[in-house]
Amino acid sequence: MSFDKLNLISPIQEALKIEGYTKPTEIQMQAIAPLLEGKDLLGCAQTGTGKTAAFAIPILQNLSKLQIDKKDPKTIKALILTPTRELALQVGDSFTAYGRNLGLKIGVIFGGVSQNPQTDMLKQGIDILIATPGRLLDLMNQKYINLHHIKFFVLDEADRMLDMGLVADVKRIISHLPRIRQTMLFSATMPREISKLVDSILTDPVKVAVTPISSTVDIIEQAVYFVEKKQKKFLLIHLLKDKSITSALVFSRTRHGADKIVKDLTKAGIRVQAIHGNKSQMARQQALSNFKAKKTRVLVATDIAARGIDVEELSHVINFDLPNIPETYVHRIGRTGRAGLGGVALSFCDRDEKPYLKDIQKLISKTIPVIQDHPYPLSSAAEENKDIIKKTEVAKSSKSCYFRKEKRKETGRKLIAQRGR
Repeated sequence: MSFDKLNLISPIQEALKIEGYTKPTEIQMQAIAPLLEGKDLLGCAQTGTGKTAAFAIPILQNLSKLQIDKKDPKTIKALILTPTRELALQVGDSFTAYGRNLGLKIGVIFGGVSQNPQTDMLKQGIDILIATPGRLLDLMNQKYINLHHIKFFVLDEADRMLDMGLVADVKRIISHLPRIRQTMLFSATMPREISKLVDSILTDPVKVAVTPISSTVDIIEQAVYFVEKKQKKFLLIHLLKDKSITSALVFSRTRHGADKIVKDLTKAGIRVQAIHGNKSQMARQQALSNFKAKKTRVLVATDIAARGIDVEELSHVINFDLPNIPETYVHRIGRTGRAGLGGVALSFCDRDEKPYLKDIQKLISKTIPVIQDHPYPLSSAAEENKDIIKKTEVAKSSKSCYFRKEKRKETGRKLIAQRGR
């Protein structure tokens, strides 16, 4: 099927051709038609499936039809809530690209930067607002934003909202929306609290589920390296000597860990930057722009900061630290292999992370191939020492238990002897 079969207006079709879109993805094929009809939608889809276009295209087309009846040019007609600044900017870019021929005004707001440019934009009037919950509530409280005229509402990556503790903010925002509206909710997973939210805000929704979270894209080549924790930085530097790794997104579990990786790679002469919550918005955007422009070869990120990163032709994702939540692994490696392109996902696993690897393989129903031929394998001697120490501790514990039992017996014999006297 091509986009020509989806009854899209010519201005949008022309924009999609400019973007190089020819065939819709699975979620776009299933979602666009019912959304054009005005139905609510529940989409279970992970990043990289094309879900942004799946909701952006229908909203743009339906909004373009409302232009004739528009009485107040400054009222916001569509609201898209996203969990992170990076995702908000990415969604904003998508709306701008697909709606380039429609004359609609699109605005993006998020925290961590001065609000003045954002309030100036709002005063001029916009049709579509993409926002993070915190900044949106802040500007609502200051009376810069009124949501009473919203006709289209999208809650994107709802499970990440839950992970980040934003659900209470989301509920407050929803309480300000008009009851009659078209609502779309997208989430990669459906935990209980998100299911309750679905029931409360969607009306008889069309349900679309593609690329289940338990699956990973087949075209992504996956491999794992067993390595001592202290040797991970040396293994990373060793791998990056391979010039075929043209761009690598490296995942760290913590912000401190991300900064340390950057420090180590910089010393090794590798062009690298980090993106995480402690960085200013300007620094994060600059790092992401440099990575997309190939000025930086390696981008080190934490999971929350990475949500919304969309880089074409990303060759490698490297899990410097394995995630303790298996679904996170799927999200991470989904950053490569996008739009039908191939990619490589490499993971470092130290001895303490082996349970995480087991959970990941159980979730994806695959055994990830192990690369054994590398300079920094887990030390077998260390494994033997660990076993010896463990056995020694068990032996000591058993010996201690034995002496305690004997002491109790001796005490008992003395008491009996005393009573006998």
